[in-house]
Amino acid sequence: MPLLELTTNTNIDDIASLAKQASKLTADILGKPESYVMVKIMPEQNLIFAGSNEPAAHVKLKSLGLPENETAELSAKICDFINTKLGINSARTYIEFSSPDRHMWGWDGRTF
Repeated sequence: MPLLELTTNTNIDDIASLAKQASKLTADILGKPESYVMVKIMPEQNLIFAGSNEPAAHVKLKSLGLPENETAELSAKICDFINTKLGINSARTYIEFSSPDRHMWGWDGRTF
């Protein structure tokens, strides 16, 4: 049920490895089984931030029951991951958090 989407204007040499690491990070920070985590990475996109095409990232983290009172901590961990793995400064990263209603999230021919 957790979905992490990473869009960046940078090149990523080993997308599969980064996706696996992002999947583990997502499971760890949300305390959910990795077997439910989906990761979508979109490198080399047209992404302008503050009028510049310097390295930047846009992240979406969607999960049922996302702890709204922990988004600052989640943001810090995600930004640290992106900075460590891609060298993108946290000041050039936007993160969208969302927690849909259970009936608004489908999987395996049904909803949660």
